[in-house]
Amino acid sequence: MADPRAFISFDADHNETHRRLFAGQIKNSRTPFSIQDWSVKSSLPQSEWEDIVKDKINRCDMVIVLVGKTMASATGVAKEISVARDQNVPVFGVYVDGANSLSNLPKGLQRNRTVGWDWEKIADEIDHAMTEGKNK
Repeated sequence: MADPRAFISFDADHNETHRRLFAGQIKNSRTPFSIQDWSVKSSLPQSEWEDIVKDKINRCDMVIVLVGKTMASATGVAKEISVARDQNVPVFGVYVDGANSLSNLPKGLQRNRTVGWDWEKIADEIDHAMTEGKNK
């Protein structure tokens, strides 16, 4: 099977650097997996953004949510999770920016599906995602 496609959901106002680091480490390190980053990387008008997000998420095998300390204010992330759920796309989270199991999670993201930035744990979540939802 080709590398899984992942839509990386993140708080664009606070965690763009973390998205770049996350995607860059996947490409440039010895992670135990490889994914394609299909996140939306620029600001767009709301209606155009929603159409592009729906299309991109539908083409992906999973959504990886980068959970930072300011997730409560990231309404776009909650909307992306909702789109993924509507399209039967598995979702899991990765704590970034000092966030941890006590941090707020965006609506729709399960605490038991959110892990620290540890490549083995992330690889386990990717393997799990590839056996659920539309990937069954």
